[in-house]
Amino acid sequence: MIIRYALFEGVIHAGREQEFRAFVKERLVPLWMQFPGAEEVRVLDGTDRDDGAPHYAMALAIRYPDMDACNKALASAVRAQSREVTGELLKLFTGKVHHHVFEANEYAPVAK
Repeated sequence: MIIRYALFEGVIHAGREQEFRAFVKERLVPLWMQFPGAEEVRVLDGTDRDDGAPHYAMALAIRYPDMDACNKALASAVRAQSREVTGELLKLFTGKVHHHVFEANEYAPVAK
């Protein structure tokens, strides 16, 4: 399985945190859920970090069954639409957005 992350490294403008989060939930999540081949869409809102660690306001994780599915989503019209809408979101944010692709392996904890 493949998970593609969009990491929002930086800060939401002071006093606009609720607006930022509502924008993501109302305008972007519905688009991200339409990405072809997406099996799961997960939005992680940054709340705390280690001293000295970079600030991540948000991370978006979309799970795909394989890299082919991920590439199809990246080439889709709905992804292009989501990029336009994300441009509006970035007016509430100072920082940079970068993407990373991970091959995911899952391990169940041992029951005690």
